[in-house]
Amino acid sequence: MEKRKEERVIASLPVDLGSTTGVTRDVSVSGVRFETDAHYAVGSPISFAVQLDSPGGKMLLKCRGEIVRVEPRGERVGVAVRIAESTVEAVR
Repeated sequence: MEKRKEERVIASLPVDLGSTTGVTRDVSVSGVRFETDAHYAVGSPISFAVQLDSPGGKMLLKCRGEIVRVEPRGERVGVAVRIAESTVEAVR
């Protein structure tokens, strides 16, 4: 049974995780899945920013959420996050 409520879009976008980086694999209105080389625990809070290109220039989607799934992928880790709060701002 599919638990997702929103449509996911496959996207490869840079993710800034503060002390490390990652790349998205898919995104939706309520969540994101990315790969990184850092390790995270399910249930942990997380803050990150995703860089977006728009017709008006580069934008930064800043998000806070909770890690709902962690999947080892060789030397990388897949991380699924339920987004609780987000804002968008222009990159200067």
